Amino acid sequence: MRRILLIGAGTMGMEHAAHYYSMEDVHVVGIVDVRTEQAQKIIGQHDTKIFSSVEEAVEQLEKIDVVDICVPTFLHKEYVLKAADNGIDIICEKPLAYTLQDAREMIDFCKEKQVRLFVGHVVRFFPQYAQARELVINGTIGDIGIVRTKRGGNFPAGWSDWYADQSKSGGVILDLIIHDFDFLRWIFGDVERVYAKGLAERKLEHLDYALVTVTFKSGVIAHVEGTWAHQTFSSQFEFAGKSGIIEYDSLKEEPVLLSVRQSNERKDGVAVPQSPLKKSPYYSELEHFLHCLKTNETPLVTAEDAYKAMEISAAALQSLQTGVPVVLNGEGGEPV
Repeated sequence: MRRILLIGAGTMGMEHAAHYYSMEDVHVVGIVDVRTEQAQKIIGQHDTKIFSSVEEAVEQLEKIDVVDICVPTFLHKEYVLKAADNGIDIICEKPLAYTLQDAREMIDFCKEKQVRLFVGHVVRFFPQYAQARELVINGTIGDIGIVRTKRGGNFPAGWSDWYADQSKSGGVILDLIIHDFDFLRWIFGDVERVYAKGLAERKLEHLDYALVTVTFKSGVIAHVEGTWAHQTFSSQFEFAGKSGIIEYDSLKEEPVLLSVRQSNERKDGVAVPQSPLKKSPYYSELEHFLHCLKTNETPLVTAEDAYKAMEISAAALQSLQTGVPVVLNGEGGEPV
C-alpha cells in the first residue's frame, strides 16, 4: 500500500487526488492545505485527514511513502526540501521551481537525502504527443525542418491570483509552454538558441502571450506559442518534414493526422488510429511514477529533464527582457 500525502487542494491537487482514489493499493492519507473546506471537497467520503502543515502531517501520520506537491510554482522548493529532509519520496508538479538556482538546489538536496524526485511533465503521457514523437523518430516524414506548437486558453484563476504576480509566476513561458519545451527536447535533444517575444513586459492585467523560437543543435527550428488571452483551451502541434507533415489540434476530431508526400506530389491525409483513452494521462503519469518507486526504474521524465526544460524557459524569459536571442552553453545548459 502506497501512502500519499498531498500538498495543495487546488485544481491540480483535485486532479491528482481523484486518480489516486481510483487506484488499487494507494491511500491518500492526508491533504495539507489551510483551506479546510476546499480540502474537504476533494476528500468527500474517503478516509483522508486534513492538515495545516507538513510538520503536522509528519508528526501525526504513522507512515508517508510519497509527498505529492500541487501548490503554486513559487512554493515548490519549500515543500520539496521539507519532504526530502524527512526522507520521503516526492512527486512535484511542473515546473520544478521558479528559478534555475532553486531547481538545482532541490535536485541536489534530494540526491543528498537519497529520495526520488519525480516532476509532472504530463504531456509525455498524452498518447497524441507520444505517437507524434514515435513517428518523427522512426523517420516517417523524413528529416524535420520546422515545428510549430501552440498551447493555451483563458488566463488561469489561481490561488490569490498568483499567476498575475511576476514575482511568483513565470507566465506562459514558465508555467505553460514549458510543457512544449520538454516535449520538443524529448524528441530533438539539446537546444542551441532561444528567442522570445511576448506581452509579459507590458504588464497587461490578466493577459499573457509569448512566441518563442527555439533552435536545436540538430538544426530543427521550433516556433512555440503560448497564450492566456483566448477563451477556449487548446493545444496544437505541426511537424514539417522532408516527405510529409504530422499535425494535431485538440479542437478537432482527428487525433493525429499524417500527410505523406507521394512521388507524384499528391498528398493524402490519413488519420493515425487511436484507441479510446481508458486512462487519463495524469493517471498514467502518477501510476508510472509509483511503479518506478517500486521497481527503482528510471522514469519517462527525470528531474534533470525537468531542469533542462526550465533552462529553455529561463533563456526565453531572458530573451523577452533583453530583446535579443539567448545562446545556451556548449552542453545545452544554462543561458549565457
